[in-house]
Amino acid sequence: MEDNKNIAKNYNPKEFEERLYSEWLEKGYFTPKVDKNKEPFTIVIPPPNITGQLHMGHALDNTLQDVLIRWKRMQGYSTLWLPGEDHASIATEVKVEAELEKQGLYKKEMGREKFLEKVWEWSDKYRNRIKEQLMKLGSSCDWTRERFTMDEGLNRAVREVFVRLYEKGLIYQGNRIINWCPKCMTALSDAEIEYEEKQGNFYHIKYPAKSGEEYVIVATTRPETMLGDVAVAVNPKDERYKNLIGKTLILPLVNREIPVVADEYVDMEFGTGVVKITPAHDPNDFEVGQRHNLPQIVVMNEDGTMNELAGKYQGMDRYEARKSVIDDLKAQGLLIKIEEHNHNVGTHDRCSTVVEPLLSKQWFVKMQPLAEPAIKAVKEGKVQFIPDRFSKVYFNWMENIQDWCISRQLWWGHRIPVWYCDDCGKLTVQADDATKCVHCGSNNIHQDEDALDTWFSSALWPFSTLGWPENTEDLKYFYPTSVLVTGYDIIFFWVARMIFSGIEHMGEVPFKYVFIHGIVRDSQGRKMSKSLGNGIDPLEIIDQYGADALRFTLVTGNSPGNDMRFYMERVEAARNFANKIWNAARFAMMNLDENIQNYEAENLNNADKWIISRLNEVVKEVTENLNKFELGIALQKIYDFIWSEICDWYIELIKPRLYGDDLKDKAAAQFTLKTVLVDSLKLLHPFMPFITEEIYKHLTDETPSITIANWPEFSEDRIFDKEEQMMNHVIDAIRAVRNIRTEMNVPNSRKAKILLIPSNEESRTAFEDGRIYFERLANASEIVFINSDDIPKDAVSKVIPGGEIFLPLEDLIDREKEIERLIKEKERLEKEVERVVNKLSNPGFVNKAPQKVVDEEKAKKEMYEDMLKKVLERLEALK
Repeated sequence: MEDNKNIAKNYNPKEFEERLYSEWLEKGYFTPKVDKNKEPFTIVIPPPNITGQLHMGHALDNTLQDVLIRWKRMQGYSTLWLPGEDHASIATEVKVEAELEKQGLYKKEMGREKFLEKVWEWSDKYRNRIKEQLMKLGSSCDWTRERFTMDEGLNRAVREVFVRLYEKGLIYQGNRIINWCPKCMTALSDAEIEYEEKQGNFYHIKYPAKSGEEYVIVATTRPETMLGDVAVAVNPKDERYKNLIGKTLILPLVNREIPVVADEYVDMEFGTGVVKITPAHDPNDFEVGQRHNLPQIVVMNEDGTMNELAGKYQGMDRYEARKSVIDDLKAQGLLIKIEEHNHNVGTHDRCSTVVEPLLSKQWFVKMQPLAEPAIKAVKEGKVQFIPDRFSKVYFNWMENIQDWCISRQLWWGHRIPVWYCDDCGKLTVQADDATKCVHCGSNNIHQDEDALDTWFSSALWPFSTLGWPENTEDLKYFYPTSVLVTGYDIIFFWVARMIFSGIEHMGEVPFKYVFIHGIVRDSQGRKMSKSLGNGIDPLEIIDQYGADALRFTLVTGNSPGNDMRFYMERVEAARNFANKIWNAARFAMMNLDENIQNYEAENLNNADKWIISRLNEVVKEVTENLNKFELGIALQKIYDFIWSEICDWYIELIKPRLYGDDLKDKAAAQFTLKTVLVDSLKLLHPFMPFITEEIYKHLTDETPSITIANWPEFSEDRIFDKEEQMMNHVIDAIRAVRNIRTEMNVPNSRKAKILLIPSNEESRTAFEDGRIYFERLANASEIVFINSDDIPKDAVSKVIPGGEIFLPLEDLIDREKEIERLIKEKERLEKEVERVVNKLSNPGFVNKAPQKVVDEEKAKKEMYEDMLKKVLERLEALK
């Protein structure tokens, strides 16, 4: 134990936060051992992207994980919080390209090898930055096991999974509709698309029948894709078009014959009930085309320009082509009308380019066989979502899942382990680098140019980070992990993929619980973003207020699954709480003798037993809350206990004993104070690790660090119901007296007699034992027990759970002076009421003033009338 008298006078987190974190790392407190005598508790970090600074969402996510890890570590588990970073292939490539272009360097001119050297430089820089930021937050990660989705071990795991799925027929290469970014020139996952509501148009176009007598009207938002139409579809139940099914139409501008097909996909109530079918440019049309064996005509290049199959529009940008198509349709009298239409448009989240659905030859994972056991695992409770409502989001996606496009036209990422033979044309698929074709033995082979979707590697994160495909000791001991902490926005993209990957490759789910949190919004409830300029840098908060204050703010405002608003006032309140703890601890240290174990249990008085019993209950409730992932509720209970019951009550109750001469009584008070402070620090430690450690090291030598201290446990021996109730009566009585004095503006220097009618003998004993507390904390001149016949005429009373309290009026106030003061107050309030009433009676004010101003005046009227009523009542009582 460090010298408890030498703790700094003022709370200043800059003086110890960095020092303490370095000590924790040096002592290896965050590095668990594979210990068969301990139960493991594992969390794998949602790996942050190496694309820049951590934001407030990261701060929330990692604070919640750290709370769980520190708590379980103190409970005696072998806790592993495995950190790492995600290579974020497309996001990183876009950022690095942009940086290089500022230097006049261009990706294609540099070539793959040189470009990747630059990306690795970027990766090293930002991975170190992320690590430093997590350390500043106090994250108790095991940095000896840190992983990166592009490190050698994880690359091995990625290749192994690809090969296994390919050999089972679950990975295939085919032509399907994918999300395509014409600017970045790559396929995208759903996670990389943001939907924005944009003003667009419905173009109603006339498609004449081949016979020339009939026609249908098709409504579309993307008329440029009509150049690739291969059919129109109607609902088979739609009486309007039954006679057209099986007939052919003439595709405007192209003059190609296309059939009318019947398909239940068509909504009879939407638009004209006729849908153009362009299988190469729309995912729904693609499915219709598959069902009806329709051709696929791609009319657009990968850069968003029209190709040779677009005829006269070849070479035009897609939007330029749209304008020309519309002009030509107008000229031919085939454009019936243009209707304004707001609709959601998908854009690439990295470059804001509108995404194009495009038929493309890509690598896909067949999802149905993988999804079924993953759905079953959640339905059977092997994986539980906290809160449970998010399981519906999971089921909705998994039960309607489409095959997963896993190839990306990028250089940064895990390159697809497929080699093409230039001689026999067959594929070599293997985990190791191929040097020859496995079919014909030719050396004339080349590797697939594409990289794998980032989610392909992060889907393996819970087991690849532990050494899979090798059956390592870590893998056998720490897998499956215990809980995943993440936001609700990536349930489908990441959580679902980890579940089916864990089941497929490990034979069991990757985690038992998925603890979902919301997002951090600004004080107005808006999402934090660069465009709004409302983002708050967590590092700036830490620099100004300390990591503990930030962590406290993020957890107190948190409930599972719900968004939270970030207020700077809450950070200030958190800092005030830290100050309160610091000052209470300093007071305790100044008044604790070095040897305070020499006390006897019978010397514990009601106040000691009350606070011990209350601590015992708080330990029980907080542990229960943490078990249910109610972190915000748990912290609120700890806060209330420390601030109110320890600082505001217990310390004040025992001051006379600490300063007194009764050594046994003093030892009992000191022992109790130290006990409740140490255990309270332990409860608070997972939430506010730095301040609790700094105080703990000065307060006790129970363990070298609070990080490895034992979590407090509920004990039947610490239940003191009788003493707790007795002290509650005393506290209720003192609080009632204080309220009376406050309401009557009684100066602190003025003492008053307190008359008590206890409700029973137990209350009488409690009040008798608490005489010293009334004198000190309620400014009592004396305590007198009376019966109902002795109630003085002029007294203020309060009913409390333990009886009734009476304070003689003459002890509280000088009657004549109080009457004089109240008369002046009455006159002032009457004038205020008259002024407001006149204002509200003036039609000119009521009709012309803004409603907000009128409402404010009405509120003032109610307030002044209420104040006047109370003054009149007081005057009446004094007469």
